[in-house]
Amino acid sequence: MITWTSADVERFLAEDPGGPVVMLNLLRFHPDGGRETYMAYVAGFAPLNVRYGIEVVYGGDGGRALAGEPGQVWDTVALVRYPSRQVFGEMIRDPDYLAIEHLRTESLVEAVLQPTVPFMG
Repeated sequence: MITWTSADVERFLAEDPGGPVVMLNLLRFHPDGGRETYMAYVAGFAPLNVRYGIEVVYGGDGGRALAGEPGQVWDTVALVRYPSRQVFGEMIRDPDYLAIEHLRTESLVEAVLQPTVPFMG
């Protein structure tokens, strides 16, 4: 699956433990220009980062898995911090986001977007 449904978003928002959320992004690009299309999405996303207080904590190219099943190699791995799940929900409904969302969808063959919750220590 590449994107989310409205039911997925509603569940994500309903499960909100409060506080910031760091989203794990695992991305596999179309071999015919997917990475370039995704980079256009990233460039278009820059104003949203500022508007919503979004921070890319880490982004990098994936390598062959040290431990994992075949097919679990990802082209790009990113950790993106949102101030809250509610902010994520607002951002994906923003007309500026909706104008570039197609670039993300067109660029990917497969993706995982998984919220993480910090360990309580």
